[in-house]
Amino acid sequence: YLAGEIDITNTIAAESFPSLKKSLPDQVHISPKATVYFYEFNNKKPPFNDVRVRQALNLAIDRDIIVDKILGQGQLSAYTMLTPNIGGFNFEQPDYALWTQAQRIAKAKELLNEAGFNQSNPLTFNLLYNTQEGHKKIAIAVASMWKKNLGVNAVLQNQEWKVMLDNMHQGKFDVIRRAWVADYDSPMAFLSIFLSKQVKNTAMYKNHEFDKLLEKAEKTNAKNYYQQASDILTKDVPAIPIYFYVNHNMVKPYVGGFHINARGEFFTKDLYVIKH
Repeated sequence: YLAGEIDITNTIAAESFPSLKKSLPDQVHISPKATVYFYEFNNKKPPFNDVRVRQALNLAIDRDIIVDKILGQGQLSAYTMLTPNIGGFNFEQPDYALWTQAQRIAKAKELLNEAGFNQSNPLTFNLLYNTQEGHKKIAIAVASMWKKNLGVNAVLQNQEWKVMLDNMHQGKFDVIRRAWVADYDSPMAFLSIFLSKQVKNTAMYKNHEFDKLLEKAEKTNAKNYYQQASDILTKDVPAIPIYFYVNHNMVKPYVGGFHINARGEFFTKDLYVIKH
């Protein structure tokens, strides 16, 4: 790109981002992406069948450190599975999104203690992610937050993508790294992966009230049903939403018609070269 061989990049490497943003600010394009990064629990496997354990681990993660210090490309902290403006809706955030991190940690300690885990009986489990430097950095940071804030031992495991997928579908994991991109512009794209009978429900989560609300939402596309379903996920925490992705591209100033959508797609039919 800098040598002029290409006019648009698909992404911007994290290590190059700060210097490019400074030296070529007009050529750095950042826009929202309908994708959420999350850690999924095996909801059938003790102790993750205890909602207090899931809630505690969720509250003890400082998302702002992850998006600002580790990622640093405009990603947003996620407190629900629904990306901003999905389906044209803006949903209410959970109460804890407005708490200080100290308040979240205090509540997390209380919940974990109630579930029977403390200094004399520390919680230990495996955190599985697919082999990639970015996922490794996040896993190290999260494991360190859990250790420091709750005395929890998360043992990091990495596997090649296909091996991890096989283990995910067979339920051979404790907590696993996931991401989900909306394949259509609706809250249903994210919420439906937690339906009891959905083949994509690798969290093995079941809540009949949630299922019924999504059934109504599918028929009506009514915001209140989506909101209520999202609130159930906030309470039950079958998975921990961590951050929302962004598109990041370098685009030459002489390229016109570059518009990227929330799925990270842009169309060559719209592009043209400005005289230069």
